[in-house]
Amino acid sequence: MVSAGAVAGMAAVALGMVLTPGPNMIYLVSRSVAQGRRAGLVSLLGVAGGFLVYLAAVVAGITAVFAVVPAAYTAVKLAGAAYLLWLAWCAVRPGGGSVFALREPAPDRPARLFVMGLVTSLLNPKLAVMYVSLLPQFVDPARGDVAGQSLVLGLTQIAVAVSGNGMFVLMAGSVAVFLARRPVWARVQRHLMGAVLGGLAVHLIADRSPAGG
Repeated sequence: MVSAGAVAGMAAVALGMVLTPGPNMIYLVSRSVAQGRRAGLVSLLGVAGGFLVYLAAVVAGITAVFAVVPAAYTAVKLAGAAYLLWLAWCAVRPGGGSVFALREPAPDRPARLFVMGLVTSLLNPKLAVMYVSLLPQFVDPARGDVAGQSLVLGLTQIAVAVSGNGMFVLMAGSVAVFLARRPVWARVQRHLMGAVLGGLAVHLIADRSPAGG
């Protein structure tokens, strides 16, 4: 059975990822600001669905394909890095808007909100790298039942990620109002987010660690 230390380590990694800007957070916050908390929570259900898809792939051993075909893993990382660089440019480019910018509601239906959250989660390079490369590091084959350990660790990540992103959804409106009244802070937020996203992209490009290693 998985050790308490491994669960704690996985929870810490998951929390760090929640607190780092990425595609999931950007989508959830922008949806919450545009259409309200209910829309943000429906979108969060879609994001959680993406977590479950990755978890199922890990438990089934599908992600081991990346260890056998390193080029596929490299392609996933580079595509993810390109996506993060594009998000960073959108944040810092002249005339770019903040993810917290107040805007007119776009009344998407719940089904579309769920699907968009699911797709955003599945295409999130941070999540792909975590499940393919980081999660296996907390699995100890000597403790037996590798699939069971992966399941517990994945559910730990999902619990932390859903809770943390849920807080962003609930707080998005208040933060948007705060920044709308303080344009200097809004610019700082944009450039800080752009710097973090750009840094993540560079880290993905520079990372030479193998899948599952």
